[in-house]
Amino acid sequence: MAGNKYIKLLGIIIATVMINVIVFSPGIIGVAIGENAFASAFGITLVLASILALLYGSYHAFFKQPAPLPVKEMVTHDDYVEALMPFMRVGSLEGDITVTLDQMERLIRKKDTLMNVLGQRFEVEELSYKKFASVIREVEKLLYLNVRSMINRLRVFDEAEYKSVMSQKSSRFSSGIMQQKANLYHEFLSFMKHSLDTNEEILLKLDKLLLEISRLDSFDPAEIENMPCMREIDSLIKQTKYYKQ
Repeated sequence: MAGNKYIKLLGIIIATVMINVIVFSPGIIGVAIGENAFASAFGITLVLASILALLYGSYHAFFKQPAPLPVKEMVTHDDYVEALMPFMRVGSLEGDITVTLDQMERLIRKKDTLMNVLGQRFEVEELSYKKFASVIREVEKLLYLNVRSMINRLRVFDEAEYKSVMSQKSSRFSSGIMQQKANLYHEFLSFMKHSLDTNEEILLKLDKLLLEISRLDSFDPAEIENMPCMREIDSLIKQTKYYKQ
């Protein structure tokens, strides 16, 4: 993402320079400021327009926040990372976001390791390979579904109001109203903690799956579903099958 910003800004700089070279070069158009009133006005206007174009391009490239991608349109790992990164600037949430990003990176590493082990133990066409690979993909979807739910909640989080409510500085409202507000934020924090715990449970089950695969010499495809870790994973998937986003 940052690379694209630099490329766009570089394009604006090159285009601006080329236009100025063409306009002010004696061998081409040859506009000279001070030569006459029209040339001076045109030249000064072009210089100012060039400066404004560079400032505008810089602002859009580095300062203006892009419209967030709708949660339902998130597909890739980078989509989720990009959605989470703005919340790193929210002091109350920085720790939770750091843990979430770390969990997502660990998921990628664990999935790659599992797929490599499966590739060494089975042929891709084997039923055992397909069953294990299918479960790994479902577990991956489960973690990202959980992160998606977190992003939905994060986008409605108001840090300023949260600090005001938790510090009890606002005396304009009754204690009952303030308590209800506090309860909402406690519920939010509880949800975040539960989501991180769920993600960690998912990663732990992938570790168990890797351990069981690596220490068994042979598999009967019919017995794969009865492996302890597979039953645990299946139970986790069923528990969150209707998880609300």
